Amino acid sequence: MKKRFVKWVKILLVTYVLIGTAFYFLQDRILFHPVSLKSGYKYDFKQPHRDINMRLDSISNLNVIEFTTSDTVKGLVLYFHGNKKNISWYAKYAVNFTKQGYEVWMIDYPGYGKSTGRFTEEDLYRYAEALYQMARIRFSDERIIVYGKSMGTGIAAQLASANACQQLILETPYYSFTELGKHYLPVYPVEMMLHFKMPTYKYLPLVKTRVTILHGTDDWIIPYSNAIKLKPLLKAGDEFVTIDGGSHNDLNDFSLFHSKLDSLVK
Repeated sequence: MKKRFVKWVKILLVTYVLIGTAFYFLQDRILFHPVSLKSGYKYDFKQPHRDINMRLDSISNLNVIEFTTSDTVKGLVLYFHGNKKNISWYAKYAVNFTKQGYEVWMIDYPGYGKSTGRFTEEDLYRYAEALYQMARIRFSDERIIVYGKSMGTGIAAQLASANACQQLILETPYYSFTELGKHYLPVYPVEMMLHFKMPTYKYLPLVKTRVTILHGTDDWIIPYSNAIKLKPLLKAGDEFVTIDGGSHNDLNDFSLFHSKLDSLVK
């Protein structure tokens, strides 16, 4: 009996170490799912747009698609997308804002689409700041909305904490990558294992402008229980919008989602 117990303990320990080691070395592949494109690739979007390259240094060339509007331009939405594919996966959401008279600029992170450069948390913040400064050439702070979806919510929150934008909108955000990791790997010291921390909870209290969070109760990728931890960090005038039955990638199908967005950008 004792030998069998020791045997199972050894098996469990080996399994624990193997899973932890695999996650540590493969975490970027697990967390991020980019689809790269050749530099000469031409997007075939139905919406009017401009294809811009923002070169920051010898290796950092960030591709930005500027979706334009035929109406009088009210302002600009800087859209930081999630961890999947590239801008082509998120382009359909631009109409939520262009129909209201806002331009939408979507940036691809290095490895996504046609963008190149270093892919670190610090560099993602740096790229976002560079995009914001490029936007300020044409738009004043009070005409710039910072929008983050999923992975992009941490980037958007950090950017809004450092700039006086019109407002910050977060769709399906996380408290932090660390807390999200604890949800999936509760028996591992994920705070020491993760390359990316993305502490949204640290940035929200620093955002001086209006913040709106939209999250679905049935989100199984970033659980509602993780996102709701952000609610106590909101200030007077901010809002946490709960979409009953909404999951991670279908909030755009809910009328509440659209009515709230419309009220924010009208």
